[in-house]
Amino acid sequence: MTVDSGTRILVGLCAAVLAAAALQAGQSIFAPIAFALFVIGLAWPFQRAVQARIPEGLALIGTILVACAVVAVMVLAIAWAFGRVAQWVIANAGQFQALYAAKVAWLEARGVEGAGLLAAQFDTRWMVGVAQGVLGQLRGVISFLVVTAVFVILGLLEVRQVASQLERMEGKPAARRVLAGLAASASKLRVYMMVRTIASVLTGVLVWAFARAMGLDLAAEWGVIAFVLNYIPFIGPLVATVFPTAVALLQFGSWETVVTIFAVLQVIQFLIGSYLEPRLTGNYLAVSPFMVLVAVFLGAFLWGIPGAFIGVPVLIAVLTLCEQFDGSRWVADLLSGRHAPRD
Repeated sequence: MTVDSGTRILVGLCAAVLAAAALQAGQSIFAPIAFALFVIGLAWPFQRAVQARIPEGLALIGTILVACAVVAVMVLAIAWAFGRVAQWVIANAGQFQALYAAKVAWLEARGVEGAGLLAAQFDTRWMVGVAQGVLGQLRGVISFLVVTAVFVILGLLEVRQVASQLERMEGKPAARRVLAGLAASASKLRVYMMVRTIASVLTGVLVWAFARAMGLDLAAEWGVIAFVLNYIPFIGPLVATVFPTAVALLQFGSWETVVTIFAVLQVIQFLIGSYLEPRLTGNYLAVSPFMVLVAVFLGAFLWGIPGAFIGVPVLIAVLTLCEQFDGSRWVADLLSGRHAPRD
């Protein structure tokens, strides 16, 4: 029986939808596994270099401690920053209510109907609930990281064994291509994280310096939030820009100052994200910006905050594996974002 291309496309779409549903339903398992594979790809070269000088067991323990320390610093930093912002919001909830009422009165004075109804719907307890919800999400992330750490430990114990098994499959060239693709993916992910870290540090410092120069409250917290959230493309920089702008609206009460703060923060994010990062990576990590956006939002839809973070690394790994096979190389070329060479 002959299957036409339209039927194959339809079957492929159905399979993709079912796979996405399975990934979302199994979030508690699949998300930590994906995150653990990402961490293993970053940590294994460090472990391999260390165990060349000390016993393998000590190298494993040292690698795990370093990885846990890095993750702990990131989690504690973002928890501290958002916790401080949440406390600030709760402490100033009454001022938010007064500011909102003043703007509603300004609209009513100009004949805007329904403004009074909007004022009645606003409740400062809603803002307190949002702040508490943010802290609850952070606690969920911490429990997620604990599960991920278990997978990382078990995975680091088996990296060498899996690689040797793939190398011994002489009659199956696909196994060697998978091994080469995994090695290339790990290399690209290390470059990706190095560039992201440089950009995040620079973003955090610039945001902190600008917020302090403007006299904006919580300047150090905004710098930390900008540093950590810059690891999540699109969504992270947006959140790191909108929150300080909202605080500036309450603190200064001047639209000119608020617009200035919002515009400068956007310029900082744009210059680093759209100018500096592409020049640091060149074509080595070339990925279509559209696919980066899809990966971030799809990851967030499937797995929440961890999914938004891991979406782009997963995309890079998939495209790198596609490059290893003739039948799927066209997918990597199509989604790479590289310009086709001119004749």
